Amino acid sequence: MRPPADTSERPFVLIWEVTQACELACEHCRADAQPSRHPRELSTEEGKALLDRAADFGDGQLVVLSGGDPMKRPDLVELVDHGTDAGLSMTLTPSGTDGLTGDAIDDLADAGLRRMALSLDGSTAERHDAFRGEAGSFDATLRAARQATEAGLPLQINTTVCAQTVDDLPAIADRVADLGAVLWSVFFLVPVGRGAVLDPISPERAEDVMDWLHEVREERPFGIKTTEAPHFRRVGLQRRRGEAADGGDGGGTKRRAGIVAGDGFAFVSHTGEIYPSGFLPKSAGDVRDDDLIEVYRDSDLFTALRDRDRLRGKCGSCEFREVCGGSRSRAYATTGDPLASDPLCPYVPEGYDGPMPWDTRVRPEGGPS
Repeated sequence: MRPPADTSERPFVLIWEVTQACELACEHCRADAQPSRHPRELSTEEGKALLDRAADFGDGQLVVLSGGDPMKRPDLVELVDHGTDAGLSMTLTPSGTDGLTGDAIDDLADAGLRRMALSLDGSTAERHDAFRGEAGSFDATLRAARQATEAGLPLQINTTVCAQTVDDLPAIADRVADLGAVLWSVFFLVPVGRGAVLDPISPERAEDVMDWLHEVREERPFGIKTTEAPHFRRVGLQRRRGEAADGGDGGGTKRRAGIVAGDGFAFVSHTGEIYPSGFLPKSAGDVRDDDLIEVYRDSDLFTALRDRDRLRGKCGSCEFREVCGGSRSRAYATTGDPLASDPLCPYVPEGYDGPMPWDTRVRPEGGPS
């Protein structure tokens, strides 16, 4: 499914965090997941109403059920079935635990689930389980991946990039290929939730990783996308420019592409708050009191995030801002301003002499700590 032509009208991806409950204690957890479900979680009927309204965005709206661990909700299959009947493209990001059984995966597939995304943050049990905070998570994840394939579900693998995982990426790529995944989603750490205590990689290292990911994408049978690193697209354009200098077609810088928080992307929390992204926890409304579609299309926060001319600092001066736009989540997490520059990007636009984002990292007052 391609992103919609007009992301001011509908998101490409709508994530609903169905619960914060999870058995794992992952070092990077955005949700700061807890063992028990929150008493103000959206109920089954509220969840169905949310899915019905999401379907009004348009045919085939992509909905990702996330957590915590969505498997902690006993009504999960019912919700997938309801969303499928409403015309939604339903996908799921469960945790790699013993609760993700073959029978549960079969039930989800029968309910119409379109894809399953599993997290793999280490190429070995030792590495992955240490990052996920639970012995046996690696084996459970690999077992679930194989069971999903047997059930006919396309498999996506999600991996976090930070100082603890970056050297293991080539070996993880081998695992992704071995598992027969159709997509590797590579998430560049945003310091929110428990992830605030992890060490990010440097902007220069991130640039090298993105360049390497483009090489991997050319060589491997699976697709690659980045999360919270839209300058992956800028790196790709610059690579093609180099090819154009050798006689190829380099493309331009003005074509709008991809999605960022609030622009082609929306997130509903377990208690119904509407955020531009789970990594940008600034509320623009609540599905219990506000209309999801109106908030996405018309709220001040979402409309500001879709206007690339309102970006500040070097992101606002960058000739690649239409195809990139920088991580609005990382800008918010590090400065308190979702329109500020992304501190992970080392690229400096020609002629720009203003402040660099890595020199202005402060915690937003009242923001994530």
